[in-house]
Parts: sequence; structure tokens; C-alpha cells
Amino acid sequence: MKTNDLITPEGTKDLLFNECIVRRKAEEKIHGIFKSRGYCELITPEIEFFDVFNRTSRYFPQENLFKLTDLKGRLIVLRPDNTMPIARVVATRLKDAALPLRLYYNQCVFTMAPSLKGKSAQTVQTGIELIGSSSKMADLEVISAAIEVLSACSEKGFSLEIGDIGFFRELVSKLSVDEDQSETIRKLIEAKNYPALNDFLDKIGHNDITHALKKLPRLFGGEEVFEKAAKLFSDEKIDSILASLKSLYKQISKIAGNGRITVDLGMVNRTDYYTGVIIKGYLEGYGEEVLSGGRYDKLISEFGYDVPATGFAVNIDAVSQIILKNSKAQPKSSDVLLFAEEGYEMEALAYAGKLRSEGLVTEHSFDKNIEDAIKYAEAKNINRIVRVGSEITEVR
Repeated sequence: MKTNDLITPEGTKDLLFNECIVRRKAEEKIHGIFKSRGYCELITPEIEFFDVFNRTSRYFPQENLFKLTDLKGRLIVLRPDNTMPIARVVATRLKDAALPLRLYYNQCVFTMAPSLKGKSAQTVQTGIELIGSSSKMADLEVISAAIEVLSACSEKGFSLEIGDIGFFRELVSKLSVDEDQSETIRKLIEAKNYPALNDFLDKIGHNDITHALKKLPRLFGGEEVFEKAAKLFSDEKIDSILASLKSLYKQISKIAGNGRITVDLGMVNRTDYYTGVIIKGYLEGYGEEVLSGGRYDKLISEFGYDVPATGFAVNIDAVSQIILKNSKAQPKSSDVLLFAEEGYEMEALAYAGKLRSEGLVTEHSFDKNIEDAIKYAEAKNINRIVRVGSEITEVR
């Protein structure tokens, strides 16, 4: 007996009419920004070999992936991320291309959504990857593009958080902890679980490093964050990271405007993926980030091509939800309904073609009489009816 033939899998949904229109408009608006900055579109397969994601940086646990096998029994997954397949392409088909490469994409990613958590198993992302430069100008280009995207998608306001994963990594590297312990510290900081973080670090020891790590989740706000961080711990690398981030903060604040940019040194997601500056973007009216990214200088080298890179991804589904929430627009109705009298069907088709060439949206009536056609037009809010017979007349 069929039990699932009328529903979609958990974490997925059907999109109807206006939802499709809003999504396409959001994509077109963002892609226009990317193209105006010299980025070219790249498309990768929705299915990839598991080996693409089974790298040194094991950010994608196998249990969270949708898996299948090919005819040779090789493990294949639905793409959980867009950057790693693009890294594969850059390291193979684009290895001899002139740098920097400016690439953009618009693709779905798939991850197992925990049951009853309200998370999407399928998410549409669009984003950019700037390959081949570790310069400050490259960071500024990508972050300014992120600000432009957030501004274009925002009716009520937006905010951008910046951080540098290097600050956390430098601190942890000075502790005598293994990889698992380092990951536990990272998770507790990311969750801002102060009691558990304090307890865990107390077991490691009491020193300047553990004291600084305890304060890390609170290092959030404006320019004053840099002074607070400098007082917690200082050495050549830490000072250099803070000075570089402070300079970047001041420059992008001029682009985005006062109050839109915040510093978050407790932003420690994906330490095995990012290597430097990281960003998260928010739109007013939505509780989670709609944009995220940063610098990942070591990722492409795992595919055999050692080049620096930076970029970001935009959650198109989230952007569309926000626009729909703030929009009262309805799908546009057709401009003209054509009713063909019996024996004049071909003439109606020809006349519809003429109207479409003039930019009008046309529909053909399948009703047997004009009265039913008028009722249909009223129900669909079509204001113009053309009757095609021995003469072509407009019905009012």
C-alpha cells in the first residue's frame, strides 16, 4: 500500500506560482551583480563521487549525505556543498587558466535534515568564488559584493558580521590539546555555551590562552572589540591578525554605512575549511544568516593545485521567503484570452502568435461557448477576450 505518494520527502517542498516568480527575480537580481563584476557562471553535476568531499578537511560527515552507487559500485553523493566541486574543476579543467578566476554558480545543495528540526534537505544557493589571489583587495572585492547583494535583497535593512578564523586557530595551537578537544572547544564557542566552555577549559588548565578562549564568545560588537581582544593575549601573529581585520573593518564600514558591520571573533564555524577572514550576512526579518563565506586558501591544494581563494554563498530560499513575506504581489495574469469558433482554430493560433510577437501573454480558451470563456477570464483576471471566427472581434 502506498503511503508516501502524495507528500514530499522531509526537508523539501513544492514551489507554486508566485514562489517561483520571486525566486527567479531574486536570482536574476543577484546574478546581475555578479556579472557586472566580471564573474562567469559555472555548473557542476548534482551528483559527485564521495571522494570529492572526503578530504583532509572532513567537514561533511558521511552520515549527513544522500548516498547512492553507480554501475561499478562506486559511492556517489548528492552535492552537499558548491565550493568543493568548483575546487575540483579549478584543479583539473581550469588549472592552466589565467588567474584570478572569477566564477559564480546557482545550484542546489543536499544534506540530511535532522527529523522535526525544520531544516531544509535541499537548498538553492548562488555565490561567487574568487580564485588565485590572497591580497587584501581580493577580500575587499568579495566583501563589497556581499554588501551589494544584501543591500539589493533588503527592504528593511541588513547587517554583516566579519571575523578571522586565524585568531581562534592561533590561540588553540598554543594549547596541548588533540584534534577532538580542539573541536569540542570550537563547538562550545560557536554555541556560546559559556558554562560548558569554562568547565572544559578549566580541565585543560588556567593560563592566558584558556582565559582568552573563555572570553572569545563575548568578543562581539564594534571597533571596541579589537581593543578588548588585544588585552586578552598578544604576540606577533595575533597582533597581525587583529591589525589586518581592524583595517578591513574600517574600510568596509565606509561601504556599508554605520551600524551595519559588526565584528565577531567568536565566529568559529568550519575551522577545517576557512583559513582567514569569514563573513555572515543577515536580512531583517530572518533569524539566520542568508549569506556566508570567507577565505579558504588551502582547500584547492587538496585537489593538487595550490592556489588561494575566497568567496561566499547566498541562501536563495531564505531570500525568497523574506521577499514573499514582505510582498503582496500576485502572479501576473495573461493579457489576452482567445476563443476560437469551431473551424477557426488555426486562425486563432496564428492570431495568438501575432499578439505574442507584440509582447502580449496569450491563452487559448477550451470552452465550447463564449459565455463559459468569459467566466474563465473573470476567474483568472484576464481583462481582454478576442473571439476568432469569420471575423476577429474583441468581447467586452
